[in-house]
Order: sequence, then structure tokens, then C-alpha cells
Amino acid sequence: MADHTLGELIDMQLTQNGPMSIATYMSLALTHPRSGYYTGKDPLGAGGDFVTAPEISQMFGELIGFFLVNLWQQMDEPPSFTLLELGPGRGTLMQDALRVAAKAEGFLDACHLQLFETNPALKAQQAERLGKYNPYWASEIDAVSEDPLFVVANEFFDAMPIRQFVKGVDAWHERQVGLRDGKRVFGLNPTPIPEASMPEPVRGAAPGQIYEVSLASADIIQALGSRIRDQRGALLAIDYGYAQLQTGETLQAVRSHAYADPLESPGEIDLSAHVSFGALGIVAADLGLTVEKLSTQRDFLGALGIVERATALARANPAKMDEIGAALKRLTAPEEMGTLFKVFCAHSGDIEALGFPT
Repeated sequence: MADHTLGELIDMQLTQNGPMSIATYMSLALTHPRSGYYTGKDPLGAGGDFVTAPEISQMFGELIGFFLVNLWQQMDEPPSFTLLELGPGRGTLMQDALRVAAKAEGFLDACHLQLFETNPALKAQQAERLGKYNPYWASEIDAVSEDPLFVVANEFFDAMPIRQFVKGVDAWHERQVGLRDGKRVFGLNPTPIPEASMPEPVRGAAPGQIYEVSLASADIIQALGSRIRDQRGALLAIDYGYAQLQTGETLQAVRSHAYADPLESPGEIDLSAHVSFGALGIVAADLGLTVEKLSTQRDFLGALGIVERATALARANPAKMDEIGAALKRLTAPEEMGTLFKVFCAHSGDIEALGFPT
């Protein structure tokens, strides 16, 4: 069995058990313990499949460090708190954030750094960059202490498995992955799902429309949000996504910085979907958290002073002025990451989050 590719293992499962949900397929493709995409190689950078904001410029992580210090100070500087990063990548974001946060007296002494990561190659890089902060690698997302909790999740929720439902003439049907003539294909579960059981905003959709939902993301917000409500703190998530519950397909596959077929080469390609921040906000609000109005990455970083930071960096490093300007554009320009990426924050009611529209 060890000699089989992940695709062959999935095909065996489909042959034996019949079609599987897209969520199950994504879970296997991304996190299979031996062959999943996120359990093997380093997917980041020019030699990988995609580049994240912290790898583009130190400014991104630095401003998040400033954001965290501000929250901590608003809470009267608790002497002990947990800082949890979900999917820390190479550790670059947190390295930049803590370098800035260290300037706030007492912050590092109070900070217990916790990292949730499944990729051994990335864990090794995180250890190298963040070792001096004595991080703890959590095997469960909600395994945190009873201290105040700050959570950072950059490009994490887009990799959470989604289910897809397709509107038929009279009802909805779940979209699945199955086999036809030995090839993996999309199909529909014949069991109808009544219109009344779907969320109100998507009822009345036209036939053929697709509704996506990530139960895994909702479970994470439920688990961490209840702790933030009871222990104080905040959750900051940055990702590509949308504000309201809506229809539309966003499942995509990327390989070597180009789009690919989601059903080809599972375990070797990145699978993701746009994040329904509206759905996450509903879960957080139901827990009693304050949910900030969704911001764009452009507006959030702008409000925290990225233009001023870029100017200062360019002044200190005149030889790198063009490089710094290009990074600023990549992070904030509407045609780059500026408006595609959104910033979500849910927090306990005793603090105000910087950088969000009022």
C-alpha cells in the first residue's frame, strides 16, 4: 500500500465506498498523514506553488505585531497570554511581528507562543526563526491555556475543506467526487435537500447555482471564539474571501503559481476556496463576540501605517527603494492583493481593534 500514490488510494476508496463529498476529498488531498499536500514539502515561495504576504515584505508582519501590542495594552497588559498562529508557514509573519512587539516592555515576557502546523518541513523553519521565543506546537487547534488568547490566521481558512451544493429545478443536491470510466469527476448526490433547509440568503437561487460552506472553519471559530469570549482576546484572520453569504463556486487548484485541475494529482497541488467571512462572523456573533466590519487588506494595512513604514524603510535603505515600493504595491494595490484579500476580526467586548471601518 505504501507504493500507491494518494490519487490511487482515493480511487480505491471511491471504488469501494462510492462518491465522497468535496470536503472529504479536500481533507485527503491536503492533510493525508503520509501523502497530503500540507504534510510534505514546503509549498511556499518561488520554488513552491504560491507566495504569501509575509514572504513579500517584512512590513506585513510588523504591522500585525503593532496591532497585537495595541490589543494587549488595551487589556491593561495582562502578565500572561497565549498568542496562537494557525498555519504559520515559514514563521516569517510571527518573526516580524515579535521583533516589533518586543519593543513594548513586558510583551514578550507575558507571551506564550503557540503554533498550529502539520507540515514537518515548515515546522523546522518555524523552529529556526522562532526558537528563541520557545514556541509550543499544538496538535489540536483549541488546545490553549486559560489565559487571554490572541489568534492570528493568515491564509489559513482558505485551505479548510468545503462542501458544495448545487441548485436543481426544485431542490439542492450535494456535489461529490466520484469515478467515471476510471477518471475522477464531479457529480451530484441524488438525494434532494429541500430549499427550506438552506441558509435564507441563498434560497431562491437559480438552477445551477453553487453554494459553498466550510463546516471545519465554523468549528474552529466556535472552539476558539468561545475561549476568547470567556478568557478575553481576539482572532485576526486575513484571506481572500467575501463578506455575505452568497452563491458562487470558488474551489481552485494551484501548482507552480498556475491554475490546475482540482481533481488531478491530489497531494501534489494546493486546493483552496474563498472564505465566507459572513458565515464566520455569524458564528462569532452568536458566541457574543464583537465582530468588526470586514476590511480589505489595503485599507487595514493603510490604517496601520504601511505607507509611512515603507517610506521609513526606503529612507533607511535607499538601494532597496524600488524593491520596497514594489512590495507595497503587491500588498495594497487593488489589482494585486489589496482588495481581493479581506481582514476579519472578532474579539471580546472590552477592546477596540485598530484598522477597521467604523
